[in-house]
Amino acid sequence: MKTTLAFVLFLPRFLLASASLAFAAESEPRADHDRQWRRGNVHTHSHWSDGDDYLESIAAWYREHEYDFLVFTDHNVLADKDRWVRVDKTKGGREAYDKLKAQFPDWIDERGDGDALEVRLRRFDEVAKRMNQAGEFLLIPGEEISDAFERAPIHMNVSNVKERIEPQHGRDVFDTIQRNVRAAQEQRERTGQTMMIHLNHPNFGYAVTAEDLMRVQGERFFEVFNGHPGVHNHGDHTHAGVEQIWDIILAHRLAVFDLPLMYGLAVDDGHSYHGLPNRQSNPGRGWVMVLCDKLEAGSLIESMERGDFYASSGVRLESVACDDAGMTITVAPEPGENYTIEFIGTRQGTDLTGQPVLDDRGEPLRATRIYSDKVGEVLAKSIGEQASYAFQGDELYVRARVTSSQKHPNPSEEGDFKQAWVQPVLGPGVE
Repeated sequence: MKTTLAFVLFLPRFLLASASLAFAAESEPRADHDRQWRRGNVHTHSHWSDGDDYLESIAAWYREHEYDFLVFTDHNVLADKDRWVRVDKTKGGREAYDKLKAQFPDWIDERGDGDALEVRLRRFDEVAKRMNQAGEFLLIPGEEISDAFERAPIHMNVSNVKERIEPQHGRDVFDTIQRNVRAAQEQRERTGQTMMIHLNHPNFGYAVTAEDLMRVQGERFFEVFNGHPGVHNHGDHTHAGVEQIWDIILAHRLAVFDLPLMYGLAVDDGHSYHGLPNRQSNPGRGWVMVLCDKLEAGSLIESMERGDFYASSGVRLESVACDDAGMTITVAPEPGENYTIEFIGTRQGTDLTGQPVLDDRGEPLRATRIYSDKVGEVLAKSIGEQASYAFQGDELYVRARVTSSQKHPNPSEEGDFKQAWVQPVLGPGVE
């Protein structure tokens, strides 16, 4: 849905300094009539790793469901070589093959028959050439660098990757993340390709704590919502939910480590594309809405690096306006839905001393520590389609969350409502 909107009307000094929601180099008010919302998913799997469908079939689903861009991110592989697979041995089996045959009858390469029937997986460049539509739909190459430390899965997605990146391995969880970030940075610098790396599902296997991620340099993105039902977005009685982890990270990066803001993504992490909807990892659960001038990988990534986007699991926004006085959120409402808009932040001087989580024997668990309720507190709350927050002058950062009264139609976790997450901005007193 390509609606042109004015997303930020004023560009105060503190927003420009933070590179957050800074939509132009000048500081005069302006409208963004030359830019459009672009809806996309940056975490997708196919038959090239552990997904149950073919690249072209997956691309067709997203294009038909009003997405503007899609990043393929199979595990530790790029779809850049010829590969033949036994149809009956693929995760999607005959169901995926029959759909492929019906939708793309004119370009399937196959050999053998019966139980020995094989099909050639189309390379990314072939699929992109067929599916891309200038200014309308774009496929972007990516990779899920699937690393681990001991038994902790550490997965990171690279969007617009040029060359496959090997898992870098490290001395601990933090070091493993940092090494993979560095590898992506080095490829970007060496090749000149505009690339973006982000941490996937930190609560998958409860592998990554806030303390691991808060001090990583060069990492600006992580998944605040992942549509896979096995990644524990909400945490449990001993593990913090992912949104709480985000606030702990933000407070420490700004108050302790002098690092930039970290932005939150919503993604599908799609693996299962048949019999929809179902309780597996389906497409269509989470996405990003990026405001940019061109539907090109470089433009999309640069806009996201400025914070010119929001994450969503179903709520659409009409505008987010920031100036020196505060922030205003306006929802693009759906019939029959009501909206709760919350402004969330942490104030300067908040106690950031965390306490360990203890097991039944009183021993510390490897889990995000317990912090004051003032870390990521709700600063203001409003019911309606528009709400404003006036900066008090002592905030480290402010972000916003919008929750619909309508439950998610295909939730990854029971009880999820449709939501949107607005990226954090620096408080007016933070340099």
